[in-house]
Amino acid sequence: MTQLRRLVFWSVTVLFPLPLVIVYWVLAREPEQLKFFVTLGLVAYAWWLLSVLLSVRPVWLERVVGLPVIYGLHGMLGVLAIVLAFVHRDNSYSGEQLAVLLGDWGFYAALAVLCYSVFFLSGWLVDRVRLLHTVKRWLEKVFRHQVSVWVHRLNLVIIAMIWLHAHLLVRVNQYFWFMMLFDLYTLAVLATYAWKKWVAPDGYATGAVTANTPLGESSRRISIRLDQPENRLRPGDFFFLRFEGSPAIGREWHPFSVTDANQETVTFTIRQHGNYTRRLAGVPVGTRARLEGPFGRFESTVQRHDADAPLVLLGMGAGIAPLLSLAAAHHTTRPLRVLWAVRETDHAYYRDLLEQYRSASDGKTHVTIQVGRFRREHLTGLLTPETIAKGAFFIVGPNPAVLATQSLLRHLGVSQRRIHQERLTM
Repeated sequence: MTQLRRLVFWSVTVLFPLPLVIVYWVLAREPEQLKFFVTLGLVAYAWWLLSVLLSVRPVWLERVVGLPVIYGLHGMLGVLAIVLAFVHRDNSYSGEQLAVLLGDWGFYAALAVLCYSVFFLSGWLVDRVRLLHTVKRWLEKVFRHQVSVWVHRLNLVIIAMIWLHAHLLVRVNQYFWFMMLFDLYTLAVLATYAWKKWVAPDGYATGAVTANTPLGESSRRISIRLDQPENRLRPGDFFFLRFEGSPAIGREWHPFSVTDANQETVTFTIRQHGNYTRRLAGVPVGTRARLEGPFGRFESTVQRHDADAPLVLLGMGAGIAPLLSLAAAHHTTRPLRVLWAVRETDHAYYRDLLEQYRSASDGKTHVTIQVGRFRREHLTGLLTPETIAKGAFFIVGPNPAVLATQSLLRHLGVSQRRIHQERLTM
């Protein structure tokens, strides 16, 4: 069922530009070869629009396929659109110089945004090459998250340039009904984006910070008392969080996992790694907060597995946060193995809570906390053959560590469909 949902979701790459393509081919009278290359430009434009549409994170869609899948298609559309735009640009011609200039500017701007995004906003390369990861961490001192947000918003400027480019081309602007559909696509996407960014937040959950305490040197626990209970919250979920009126932290949205499933007071355990999270100490008690979400599919994923299948929750550092709520929900009902890797012994700040879960589980729950990442020899000794063969594995931690652990589990014999992960990217 999950694969079917993803297949249907990915089919929008074909379905979304299809009306534009059909109407153009029905109305256009140019030679077929030229129509083909114009069509490539239309598809590229439609994919840029679809990419913007996906960037608003529809909660209903996230519950169906998951945010990583949405972001995956979002990034893939950016790459594919550049490829089609390149072929379109090199094989089309026009006498309207302003149209050509706008098209070139749009193409090069899109290429620049893509290169920046691949390096700073995606783990496709950086999380897999240690040198690039080191370079990225150094460059982030200059290209901070605020810069990344504004660079990403250049997509709206690119869309405006390509929209005007199309309106200046006689070979397309002469077809009234096609241009009406073209403008309708553009207006619908930009209106959705504007509504999501400036109107929808007024309806998000709100609350006030009731606690902001350090957990060792590199993590922090922040609790927010909600104005209204969040009945949609499930174990393993996360929110995009924004603090209101705090000069120290700004008004940026950042994703953080909920440590428990309390629907009245939500608690976040946050690894202070980037420029933004290091400033969280400056958020005083009483600060108002706004929460977009909840997002997450860990609990629905648990429910898809057999009731007697062991759950293996493998957290690294602050990655234990979303796994704690899963442990709270299932430690008395099914076989559970919690593996928590910490940098230092005193970083195991949830040791007592996990011990409570273990004591109350009637032997169903086992907890292992160790300093340093779990290696092959550790997992071989901790996981039974039955767990490796039937267990559902949930991994949360920094990007490179998650990828390495996922690869290690695959070599131990755990099938890919039973490995579920969430990466701490901010």
